[in-house]
Amino acid sequence: LTINCWRGLVGGLLVAVYVFWRRRRDGSSTRPLRLGWRGWFMAVVGACASIAFIAAFKNTYVANVAIIYATAPFVAALLGWLLLRERVRSQTLLCAILSLGGVGAMVFSGLGTGRPLGDGLALVMTCGSALYMVLVRKFRNTPVVWAGAVSALMLFVLGWLVTDPLAISARDAVLLAAFGASYAVASVMWTEGARLIPAAEAGLLGSAEVPFAVLFGWLFLAEIPPAASLAGGAAVLAAVFAHAGRDWLAARKPTPLPAS
Repeated sequence: LTINCWRGLVGGLLVAVYVFWRRRRDGSSTRPLRLGWRGWFMAVVGACASIAFIAAFKNTYVANVAIIYATAPFVAALLGWLLLRERVRSQTLLCAILSLGGVGAMVFSGLGTGRPLGDGLALVMTCGSALYMVLVRKFRNTPVVWAGAVSALMLFVLGWLVTDPLAISARDAVLLAAFGASYAVASVMWTEGARLIPAAEAGLLGSAEVPFAVLFGWLFLAEIPPAASLAGGAAVLAAVFAHAGRDWLAARKPTPLPAS
């Protein structure tokens, strides 16, 4: 919770600064910035997912968390069908089944290594993030970036109440502040970047996060997941990249001109 506290404080403040700067730039600073019950619900869901996110990293391999999180688009598709009655494409369903098998292999492999708690938290985080994606679509008039800032500040308040965030060294304070700043920059850049490119390309770029997370876990933490995790991860990555790659190719296919 100390990590979430600092991440929430620094990240929430930076995202809030961006929100007010953007409103002033767009000339919408006179409009009331209200979340309503929808925005507060999104903020709570985001905060819970963030808590599970950090806890998962402390209880399992970085690779496991990253690969399980890669299934979030498929979970979002399922939730979109349940909550919004959005049609699920056959290719999404097939890739979801393949990725589910991969995640099952990873979680099963963790039963004998003391890692099931971390894998379970990663699943909770993934479901929370997927629900957040669906809520963004359902509550279209809700200020999403502002809800993200409030969600981060909620983590700060919770961490302040149950921990002592000042009981850390100066070095750790700098690292935690940098972590919060990177979270804010990533959130803003992802939100704004996704508005400028097709959804298929955004999905493909998002999928590239997984191999980088596995690589950095190996480089900085010397983590080498067990063979079952690697096999399950390969199945998940195959499903994710196949799905995103097919969407990307379809988006780049030229639209035929109407017959004259």
